[in-house]
Amino acid sequence: MNRINRRLFVPAGLLLLAACTSAPPAPEWTGPTPEQLVAEIRAAGAFETGELDVQPLRDPMAEDLRVQATQFESARRYPDAADALDKALAIAPEDPALLQERAEVAVLQKNLDRAAALARDAYALGGKVGPLCRRHWATIRQQLAYRQRGLQLRANGKLKGEKLAQWERESAEVATLLVDAERKQSDCTLTGPPRY
Repeated sequence: MNRINRRLFVPAGLLLLAACTSAPPAPEWTGPTPEQLVAEIRAAGAFETGELDVQPLRDPMAEDLRVQATQFESARRYPDAADALDKALAIAPEDPALLQERAEVAVLQKNLDRAAALARDAYALGGKVGPLCRRHWATIRQQLAYRQRGLQLRANGKLKGEKLAQWERESAEVATLLVDAERKQSDCTLTGPPRY
């Protein structure tokens, strides 16, 4: 290697090495696994005795993509499941069930903020009662609970002064939102009239 090339190679190599070591570490996941969270969300959508549930007709292409996403999810290929659901949502953007399924895949991808946003959109578009409604609010509750765990870990007895006051405000807000989400999830259960 001649002298010119060596001078270019060494600084470029040092820059590359510095870039690798200066990146902040990824935040560590705390609490239940994403798969456990999704299982809890789906369990919240179990049918109650005598409950009514109305299912809309779905576009056949969107349904094919939804089925494909389910297969990808079973194989733990979460990015592929997300991609299939995004394509289904391009066909049927106002389908609350598709939005909820996409929210659950976002949980599996450890993106609880995106999951909660999708669940809120699904709730706004869908019915305000029934299993799907409960899944929306269960998703939102999972995001809030994760946020609450993060706040608790952040405090770790080391906060003082204004940082402690800010932490207390955030913690109180999240706790209030969690109670509200739990109430809204309970409000989603509506049984049909008694049958004789």
